[in-house]
Amino acid sequence: MLDRQAFLSVVDLAPLVAVDLVLVRNSCEVLLGLRKNRPAQGFWFVPGGRIFKNEKMADALVRVAGVELGLGESFRKGELSPRLIGSFEHFYPDCFAGECEVSTHYVVLGHRLDVPADFDLPLVDAQHAEFRWWPLDEALASDAVHRFTKDYLLLKGMQ
Repeated sequence: MLDRQAFLSVVDLAPLVAVDLVLVRNSCEVLLGLRKNRPAQGFWFVPGGRIFKNEKMADALVRVAGVELGLGESFRKGELSPRLIGSFEHFYPDCFAGECEVSTHYVVLGHRLDVPADFDLPLVDAQHAEFRWWPLDEALASDAVHRFTKDYLLLKGMQ
């Protein structure tokens, strides 16, 4: 892992590569977390995270699903199988460090995971104040849901 200053230099000079998980329950609700961290702080957003150096994309999905949702073992065993929905670019005017003038650029590999109607909410992790299932149409209409999350929801076949 990089120390804070080294990571800030990376964020300032290069795009980050990340994976996002769009969990859709019963084909009509999406799981969103209220972000505590920058960027996108204070918005409802799908779970996700950056890919570490020398980490395979599939391993990043397992790690992120484990850390943010407690689902790493289910991913590892193949009990839950996300499917790639596309690549996206996210540009933020701020970064994790907050009060600096460094913007953040992510190249994100979005993945959809369909779960049944009785799928339970995960526990809250360190990055989110809470998780909530949102009806798809409500999420699309809400100013509290980040526009990058709405990009996923607007994809053909998402609703």
